[in-house]
Amino acid sequence: MKNMEIMSPAVLIENLSKYLDGKQVLFDINLSIWAGEVFWFLGPNGAGKTTTMKSILGLIRPDNGAIHIFGDATLSNETKAKIGFMPENTYLYKYLTGREFLRFNGKFFHIPDIELDERMEEILHKIGLETAGDKLLAKYSKGMLQRIGLGQAIINHPSIVFLDEPMSGLDPIGRKMVKDLILELKSKGTTVFFNTHILSDVESICDSFAIIHQGHLIASESVKNLEKPLEEYFIEKIHENTEGKLEVR
Repeated sequence: MKNMEIMSPAVLIENLSKYLDGKQVLFDINLSIWAGEVFWFLGPNGAGKTTTMKSILGLIRPDNGAIHIFGDATLSNETKAKIGFMPENTYLYKYLTGREFLRFNGKFFHIPDIELDERMEEILHKIGLETAGDKLLAKYSKGMLQRIGLGQAIINHPSIVFLDEPMSGLDPIGRKMVKDLILELKSKGTTVFFNTHILSDVESICDSFAIIHQGHLIASESVKNLEKPLEEYFIEKIHENTEGKLEVR
């Protein structure tokens, strides 16, 4: 199935608009994220990154536009089973251990027990929590909670994974772990869509990116086409599109 998916966009967004509390927060967003690529969604705080991601995942309903995931505009159960998601704020069941939490999430995908046990141990090793798997989440540090949140996002071997600020709260070792995991997912044909503010850490692993500012998409590029450091390009685009220059509706 993944070989077929690589031939078409994993995510196609057409004219996405959204209002929150009577205010328009997304303005006609159009994006194509190709299957098998690592896509990086950039923007200042409050720009609309998380709102866009939640709209794609059906967690909030857009007011206008169409969203297709692997060609499916209905977000069917079959498509949902291909998706992994790590939210920015990981609201976890603190009375569960790391292993119990991974098992709890794996059960949603009807993974056989023996296979699930193998996946859990593999994931705990990848995220550096193999010695903390039987520790209560209530006793995890912020960085450990980020790691276990990432682990649950890949428990179903997703075709596409959405990561909202996956490096928040992680030290340099943790950020490298996330980078290595994203590269491993890419090597297996998994599409990765993620937000992060840590530009220098992830520029080297992305295939393409888009910049959103004040609810408007202001740039969409392939990383290989950049003629300057991404951080410099990003700051220039934000300055070029400050409030007052963008269309207000």
